[in-house]
Amino acid sequence: MMQFDHIAVAAATLAEATEHVEAALGVKMQPGGEHAVFHTHNALLGLEDGLYLEAIAINPTAPRPDRPRWFDLDRFSGPARLTNWICRCDDMDALLGQMPDLPPDGAGQPVDLQRGDLRWRMAVPPSGVLPYDNCWPALIQWQTTQHPADRLAASGVRLERLIVSHPQADDLRTALAPMLHDARVVFDTGPAALRAEFDTPHGPRAL
Repeated sequence: MMQFDHIAVAAATLAEATEHVEAALGVKMQPGGEHAVFHTHNALLGLEDGLYLEAIAINPTAPRPDRPRWFDLDRFSGPARLTNWICRCDDMDALLGQMPDLPPDGAGQPVDLQRGDLRWRMAVPPSGVLPYDNCWPALIQWQTTQHPADRLAASGVRLERLIVSHPQADDLRTALAPMLHDARVVFDTGPAALRAEFDTPHGPRAL
């Protein structure tokens, strides 16, 4: 089984991603940090119900990694936008073994990662591209006792719905149904895209 963990907003620069989130939701993000292996960096926003949001971009001061970056960031272009959703699990190896064959090259292979005292594993496809045009959730297994969301200041922002749009939405829904039960995640037939709807201190907002 997997549980909804967080969402990611990407941009050409971290400043653009951060400004996009803050303008859309009317709240300030917190500093995050740098990621080894994939050489990205982020900013963070604590959400209600144990979720969080990260703004993420390629770190221009870091070297180019020896493999494609996660979240398909090497091919990112255009304005800042919501690009990925991430689900956590307790046993990544077992869950990956239960997944169906997924195009283009599966849900990924586990990569060990660390930022400060946070440690986790992330399933990253060799191409960096997640199934269903990146509409499949990235899989994470936290290896620390405290979840990152517990360290973030309360923002008063609650995720109400994540709408996953894809031409093969029915196939995507069916593939995930045995592993994820979360009424906040809905699937809609249309162009590949993600949309998140929030309740904020300023009223309903969306990304």
